[in-house]
Amino acid sequence: MNFIIWLIVGGLVGWVASMMMGTNGQQGLLLNVIVGIVGAFVAGWLITPLLGIATINQNNFSLPGLLVSLVGAVILLAVVGLLSGGRMARR
Repeated sequence: MNFIIWLIVGGLVGWVASMMMGTNGQQGLLLNVIVGIVGAFVAGWLITPLLGIATINQNNFSLPGLLVSLVGAVILLAVVGLLSGGRMARR
């Protein structure tokens, strides 16, 4: 049951991050879930050591955990956008 909640929350985090970064039109449901979950891993690697707040991947479904995971997803989309030469934001 926890895995299903993890997928749903990861999808929501990825969807909000893609809306913030302007890539929502290019992404589907599966990519939103992947961005949310991988973004939470990025946040766990970069932000958690600095702030000490766990991410959704560490079974922390609190508001700070969601916000840290969202920041990680935004960082992930920004890096992917830079590596792709900005083609993600163009339509």
